[in-house]
Amino acid sequence: MRILGIVCSPRKGGNTEILVQQVLAIAKDLGADIELDFIADKNIAPCDGCESCIVTGKCKVKDDMQGIYPKLMESDGIVFGTPVYYWGMTAQAKTLIDRTFIFRTDRPLKNKIAGLVIVARQRGISQTFSALTNYCYIQKMYIAGAVTAYADKRGDVRQNEVAMDEAKELGRNMFQAIQRSGKTK
Repeated sequence: MRILGIVCSPRKGGNTEILVQQVLAIAKDLGADIELDFIADKNIAPCDGCESCIVTGKCKVKDDMQGIYPKLMESDGIVFGTPVYYWGMTAQAKTLIDRTFIFRTDRPLKNKIAGLVIVARQRGISQTFSALTNYCYIQKMYIAGAVTAYADKRGDVRQNEVAMDEAKELGRNMFQAIQRSGKTK
């Protein structure tokens, strides 16, 4: 069983990463192989809408996304983590999602288990949750749950017992959902 955590925050060591790490740690303790990808470390260009992937089955843009596609397809579960920037997901999260347009035809993420982690300072969780949920449904993924938290400063979420416990629960839920699906690799 493979679970991929994708942190779409532009800042390392922040609250989003802390919660995604918590989800992955529990899944690992239960026996999952885990991996964490930090999108801010990657060179990923935005989708230019050329739709050549519909014809060729491959994205013509050659960048770090080429290494992420197989990870997404090989994983049984994917944790999407993003802070809220201006009442929505980060540019990194949106770019990642847009670049999976290539999956529109074949739906290789179909039946995979998703987990969502969203952190905001004050507002925007509902809009971000809605966008990520809609993305998962478009990809025909199952959502095992979500962790939402409010935090003002880097690391504040560590003192938020509810959010940290929800992250643990999400890790357990994802692991169990993947087990029940019978499609583990």
